[in-house]
Formats: sequence, structure tokens, C-alpha cells
Amino acid sequence: MTQHEYVFIAISIVLGLSITRLLNSAASLIRAHERATFHWATALWAFCIMLYVLQLWWVGWALRDVPTWTIIDFFIMVIAAICIYGAAELSLPSEDYNISDDSELDFLAHSQSFGRLSALAMLVYFGIGPYVNMALLNTPPLASFLVPVPGILLMLFTAWQPKWFKGLSVAFAAYTFLILFLTA
Repeated sequence: MTQHEYVFIAISIVLGLSITRLLNSAASLIRAHERATFHWATALWAFCIMLYVLQLWWVGWALRDVPTWTIIDFFIMVIAAICIYGAAELSLPSEDYNISDDSELDFLAHSQSFGRLSALAMLVYFGIGPYVNMALLNTPPLASFLVPVPGILLMLFTAWQPKWFKGLSVAFAAYTFLILFLTA
């Protein structure tokens, strides 16, 4: 077993839990569809989070060429995966099983309140990007910092101005597809 394989097992476990959480939340919301108030912006947000989970897994393959992993590199990658998990956990509303009140199943209200923590988790994830790009992937410093900056700004605005969530979720989707294009 190579060092990369050993290191990436822990990261893959967290990423697998992220996918599980997103799919479980989506299935629960489908079961409660009569009581849930769907909104496309929240669904788009969750879809983008799923793409980031898969993107980090994909980038993990590029990290196979890292000759030696340090404990710091390992911790930073695990923290990145944990941030993705946090974003996945908080991206969709979840039912609290209070039969008299289904307000927790309102997609947009969730995104504009508690779901803003999903944006803060992504903010930390994007903040980790420059380290991974420079230290592990040998990306030039300018590109390593310029690419995550729009994502960081989007996450700051999303957490700070929840009333802009609809427009910011569209911007987040556009940024997500740019990142997928750059890392494919």
C-alpha cells in the first residue's frame, strides 16, 4: 500500500459520509414531499456541494504523485473533507418530526438561516485550497490564490446576506462548474 492510498482512505471515508448524508437528506425530503416547501435555490446549493465532494475525490487521484506526505498535509486534507461534510450536512433541511409544525422543511428558510453554516464550511474549504494547490499540487502561487478568492467571497456574502441566497446560489453553481472545468 502506498502512502497516498493509506492517507486517502481516511479522506475517502469522510467524503463517503458526505455523499451518504446528502442522499439521505434528499430521500427524507422526498418522503416528506407533501409537507416540504421546495425551493430550487436550496436544491441547486446541495447539488453543488455534491459536486465538490466528487471534485475533492477526483483531485485525490492527482495527489497520488505527492512523493511524501507530512502529518500537516494529512490533517489539512482531512479538515477539507470535514468541511465538505459540514457543508453537506447543513445544505438541506432536515425533519425534526414535530407533527404540528413543518417549518423546518421550508427549503429557502433553511438556507437563509441555519443553512448559512453550509456556506461557512465551504468558506474554510476554499481557504484550504491555496495550501493544497501550492504545497501538494505545485500550482503557481498566483493561480493558487486567485481561483479560490471568488468562492471565498461568495461564501462570505451567502453567510452575511442570506436574503441574496437565490442569486448567490446561481453564482455558486457557475463558480462550481468553473472549478470542475479547471480541475478536470
